Order: sequence, then structure tokens, then C-alpha cells
Amino acid sequence: MVQDVRILNTGTLLILQRKLRAAGHENIRASMQRRIRHAAEPLRDDLQDTMRTLPIRSSGRAQGKRGGPSPTRRPLRATLAAAIRISVRTTGNPGARVWMDKSALPPDLKRMPDVINSGRIRHPVFGNRRRWATQTTTPLWWDKTIRSHTPRMEREVARVLDDVRNRLT
Repeated sequence: MVQDVRILNTGTLLILQRKLRAAGHENIRASMQRRIRHAAEPLRDDLQDTMRTLPIRSSGRAQGKRGGPSPTRRPLRATLAAAIRISVRTTGNPGARVWMDKSALPPDLKRMPDVINSGRIRHPVFGNRRRWATQTTTPLWWDKTIRSHTPRMEREVARVLDDVRNRLT
């Protein structure tokens, strides 16, 4: 699974960052950072919406098998959607980054972003390691959502860079 997405033109951003630092325009840098974050927010929102509505299918219980309530009250898709984050950097390695923050997930779900993007979720039935279930979902949902937003984000970031470059010259 692609853990993060970076839309950046590192050379242009680094040159622009040096010019901003030399010019001492803190408000231009803050404006640039805010506008780049604004360009990445629709991607984050779409990733969260896709995660919340992602269909997870199973073959169902076999005839005569017992069932029961979930051992956790935690909603899986909402928990994963809440862990999708944005960060914007204008120094060092500048750019916008949208990623699944595994530190925001419970310990038993740390691997779930990779597993759910593969399209096949295999897990023990109610924690019983002798019985396993396999559920399926849309494979590569993360990658497809990102690909649909990439052209728009590249255009918006290029426009932001042009605006800042014009203000500095």
C-alpha cells in the first residue's frame, strides 16, 4: 500500500524556500503553506469518505455455526478514516503529504491500512486463533483515490508556486 502521497517539485520548492528566507516574508511562507494544505484537503476528505463507505464483504456464517456480538465496540472504518492525516512542510523536504497515521490506530489495527488496501482481510473469528475468516473489499482503494486527485493537486500546487514566485520578484 502506498503509505503516503507527496505532490512536490522539490527543486522549485527548495529555490522558492531559499528566496522566502532571504526576503524575510513570513506571511508569504504562511500563506503558501496554508494554500498547499488547502490543495491537499479534498484528497484527505475523499480518502476518509471512501474508507467510511468501503464495502467489506464476507461469505457469511456456515449453516449451524454460532455467532455473537463483536468483542470490540470500535467501528473499524471510522477508526481508520480518522487516522488519515495531512502535513505540509516548506523546509527540508518541502511538499504536502497525506498519509495513514498508524500511531493514531489501536495496537491491534496497526497493520490494517496495508491489509485493507490489498482487498483481502483475513482475521481470527472473535479472537479465536483456531478459526479464521476471510473478508474482501475493493483492492487498491487508496491508490485509485489518490490517482484521481493527483492532476488537480499538481495544478493547484503549481499555481501556488507561481503566485509566490511572482510576489517575490
